[in-house]
Amino acid sequence: MSGKNKKELAATFSPAEIEAPLYKKWLSAGYFKADAKSKKSGHTDVTEYRKIAESAGKLEFVGYESQESEAKIVGFLLDGAGVKSASAGDDVEIVLDRTPFYAEGGGQLADGGTITLGDGTVIEIDDVQTPVPGLSIHRGRVLSGVAEVGKPAHAAIDNERRNAISRAHTATHMVHKAFREILGETATQAGSENSPGRFRFDFPATGALSDGVLDEVESRVNTLLLDDLAVTAEVMSQDEAKKLGAMALFGEKYGDRVRVVSVGDWARELCGGTHVHRSGQLGVVKLLSEASIGAGVRRVEALVGADAYQFLAREHVLLNSLTQIIKGARVEELPARINDLVTKMREIEKELSSLRTASALESAKTLLDSAKDISGISVVRGSLADGINADNLRQIALDLKARRTNSVIALTSVVEEKVVLVVAVSDDARNSGVKAGSLVKLASSILGGGGGGKDDFAQGGGTDQSKISQALDAIELAIAGK
Repeated sequence: MSGKNKKELAATFSPAEIEAPLYKKWLSAGYFKADAKSKKSGHTDVTEYRKIAESAGKLEFVGYESQESEAKIVGFLLDGAGVKSASAGDDVEIVLDRTPFYAEGGGQLADGGTITLGDGTVIEIDDVQTPVPGLSIHRGRVLSGVAEVGKPAHAAIDNERRNAISRAHTATHMVHKAFREILGETATQAGSENSPGRFRFDFPATGALSDGVLDEVESRVNTLLLDDLAVTAEVMSQDEAKKLGAMALFGEKYGDRVRVVSVGDWARELCGGTHVHRSGQLGVVKLLSEASIGAGVRRVEALVGADAYQFLAREHVLLNSLTQIIKGARVEELPARINDLVTKMREIEKELSSLRTASALESAKTLLDSAKDISGISVVRGSLADGINADNLRQIALDLKARRTNSVIALTSVVEEKVVLVVAVSDDARNSGVKAGSLVKLASSILGGGGGGKDDFAQGGGTDQSKISQALDAIELAIAGK
């Protein structure tokens, strides 16, 4: 980037001016939450911001070239109203005549940092927004002293935060380009967020992506990191940008002069954000996941830099732990070995379930001996051993029903601290007016849950184990009063 263009950029552009059209387009498309606008303006009437903008005159953003600068306070807002000063403990909104703080826009989160006055007054900044074009509102709190309009100040951003966000923003450009190379021109960015050490990237797609696509994108990007491509920003005309092949998501909205961010000769986009100087500064990019966030829109979550390294380090430790647990397995063998173990566990669980059901059935047969005759119907009730799931409980109930004519079978079991209830009704009992679905609804309501089903069989349950006996009593009373 030439010295001429650097000077022109600082004098002509602000991130808000460049990214505002993009933000409006994404907002109208529904890619941001409904309260996105309120984040920009907070709870303050926009007219207050316009007053400050009109009185302050031309405001300068120097954050592309500098991470700190001398400035003058030209406006204060306290509780949404313009004031001349603010004291320690006040939450304030501040306007500077020149600032290195990047205001949130184009998917990039705002800078944080401090504003320090000559008398030692310190203001901590944790958010920067542009409620009206060209006006950066620094939001924070006065930590000490008294700040006044017109006072000179030293503005300094949090370098670590800025650098981490810049890595994420450059990584987003590279991932965007890689997706377009692999999936085609339709994989155009539909939203993004660049935060310290991580980013997300939204794009249109008709369905889920294969693991192969994510692996290919990740490999492509990380290979280019090794090439340590120069990352440059240059101001030029739209025609010049088009000739270079710069990606303009909403080119019709930009002015005659645009800012083009290039990663080598490979990726070029119109962008108002901050970036690293070389691709190698990203360290490593790790794509974590891909999922749907709405009809026809997919989202990729990713890590970059130290955050990506730490994630991979944790993964390495985990893999080593697994190889120690699964004796004799190499890392590359782990998926197959774990799959074999899971398959065997499922087979064992099925065998245990069958044995448990058989044992419970033998135990349940004894309930037939204690059946009650209620209004000419043989009522068999009982609480079986814990851990008998609904399917197995159903099997037992149907078996008992087949052994006793004109019967109602009501059984419970506790599974994972919840009561499972099933009721089976024979044809004779059903013809006399007894309905399984009604009995289950009644008993389940006592158990603190719900359920239902057909006249011959129904299931339900609840969470109150102390009410099992009461629920079964209610079934008997309902049969008696049918």
